Amino acid sequence: MRHLLSAGDLSRDEALLILDTARELAQVSGRSVKKLPTLRGRTVVNLFYEDSTRTRISFEAAAKRMSADVINFSAKGSSVSKGESLKDTALTLQAMGADGVVIRHSSSGAARRLAGWVDGAVLNAGDGTHEHPTQALLDAYTMRERMGRLEGLRVAIVGDILHSRVARSNVLLLSTLGAEVTLVAPPTLLPVSVGAWPCAVSYDLDEVLPKSDVVMMLRVQAERMQAAFFPSAREYSRRYGLDRDRFARLPDDAIVMHPGPMIRGMEISAEVADSPRSTITEQVTNGVSVRMAVLYLLLGGSESAIGN
Repeated sequence: MRHLLSAGDLSRDEALLILDTARELAQVSGRSVKKLPTLRGRTVVNLFYEDSTRTRISFEAAAKRMSADVINFSAKGSSVSKGESLKDTALTLQAMGADGVVIRHSSSGAARRLAGWVDGAVLNAGDGTHEHPTQALLDAYTMRERMGRLEGLRVAIVGDILHSRVARSNVLLLSTLGAEVTLVAPPTLLPVSVGAWPCAVSYDLDEVLPKSDVVMMLRVQAERMQAAFFPSAREYSRRYGLDRDRFARLPDDAIVMHPGPMIRGMEISAEVADSPRSTITEQVTNGVSVRMAVLYLLLGGSESAIGN
């Protein structure tokens, strides 16, 4: 594994290796000193062309806990705002000797293009509406920690599938790991290509909920919408929002997930988001461990993952 560009590029063994390594590295969070020497001397560049809070900070924390040097690059205020191309920015990073580049870009396929221009490892932190593989990995990690397994889990992913890179990556990864995924959304918020995805599709959330072990709610990405995809926010919430009544239809041990940021009251009620069966804050915590694992495996630390 040289890069992490798509969840679909991972074999079952590679995905499980990442999850197992993340579990090992999660021990670091319980230490008084949350620092390992594993990637000392390596340089990781966070190359973010889109705004981000959770993903950028998570990758920064992960790299710093592994003792890597971190350079945060924001398109705003950089030469990009003066018209510099992605390729020229990549060549600049190459000249600086970046060992790993974490990229978030508004264009689908940007991470794969970057991988052809630099010698270091490229990690896709979200490219357009295409993919977000580390989010899928941390989601799978969270499911396995909470439910004890991934094989045979029934996972419903609900909401704005059309604009969600998280949904696509989760479908690809979870199917590889043996889970059964059902996408639930209005027809207008499903991509044309969904028929080729390894999952089932439903338009009826109430029918799917009693048969789900995991329900992952997605944010409606209004910033990517150039047209009206549903009548109103109230109508969307009535048909596809997870409120107290719908939550009660889930099996007793089912969990609720959300990649964030949430729109409380529209796609998920505050009561459900804050319930003990919600994993939303755990996902953020687990994201650091998973990204530590990915950085370790890609950048090939010379020492064992957690040292002696």
